[in-house]
Amino acid sequence: MIRAGIIGATGYAGGELVRLLLGHRETEIVWYGSRSYVGEAYASIYQNMFQLVEAECLDDNMEELAAKADVIFTATPQGLCASLIKEEILRNTKVIDLSADFRLKDVKIYEEWYKLKHQAPEYLDEAVYGLCEINREQVREARLVANPGCYPTCSILSLYPLLTEGLADSSTVIIDAKSGTSGAGRGAKTDNLFCEVNENIKAYGVASHRHTPEIEEQLSYAAGEPVTLTFTPHLVPMNRGILVTAYASIANRKITEEEIREIYRKYYDSEFFVRLLPQGVCPQTKWVEGSNFVDVNVKLDPRTGRVIVMGAMDNLVKGAAGQAVQNMNLMFGLEERTGLMQAPMFP
Repeated sequence: MIRAGIIGATGYAGGELVRLLLGHRETEIVWYGSRSYVGEAYASIYQNMFQLVEAECLDDNMEELAAKADVIFTATPQGLCASLIKEEILRNTKVIDLSADFRLKDVKIYEEWYKLKHQAPEYLDEAVYGLCEINREQVREARLVANPGCYPTCSILSLYPLLTEGLADSSTVIIDAKSGTSGAGRGAKTDNLFCEVNENIKAYGVASHRHTPEIEEQLSYAAGEPVTLTFTPHLVPMNRGILVTAYASIANRKITEEEIREIYRKYYDSEFFVRLLPQGVCPQTKWVEGSNFVDVNVKLDPRTGRVIVMGAMDNLVKGAAGQAVQNMNLMFGLEERTGLMQAPMFP
């Protein structure tokens, strides 16, 4: 059995990790870490875990946890994992960080966008960006994985074949994305109150959202050249889900939609968790909720010379906890789908 510890187990992503790992036949949770609820029964915070989890919440002592766990998940705010990580910990256990601490390779970009001084820049080169469909082999050998952000996961997987194959002008990419409110975390914030969110939709982080450099960095690797894009996220009144609609000018006006779809099939036909939908079917968040799937599709607009790429996924599963479990499976030599075969929930 893989002994797993979770720091940040009472946030939304941490709670989703608990739910998924409880159904994972190869894993035992040995540490429910939560600085805010030390000593309190985990099931008193998440009552859905009543009679499923008997443990009490512990603190974020990563050194102590490293001696007990084979893998540590840090579902914590930016800065915490980097402040705790050290060589002694990585010699004893593997770490999957769900924050942004190790996603960006350039420490200056991290500090500029996150307004934090990086506490462990010496591990940036070693950390593997844990987008399994792209970095699968590197993840297998990693001891420190940077679990991708939710918006970046959906955006990158939607656009990756297009830019890798040079089918679109990488300087023309525009991403319009929408997320449910759980993406903002469980902390009490006025902007996330029911009366503020219900019957409303709004853009936020316009030209300044912190996921922008993460998306640009990964798509630059795909394109083989620097990618600078426009990314605008929106908050919609639903619990979970992300919908990405991205636009780019096609590089070859003679290409057909079926030729583009064939490229997407080449990349994703063998990827269980990325589902290329039938032609003309648009991804919807309700068909991926509660699952580790990303539904994608493409539409060519020959009138404007643009391609429209769409993606939908659950921000708490493939966008956070599910992807973290997928990374864990690879790191420990398990079948990648283990513990992640839940069908999407509907209604």
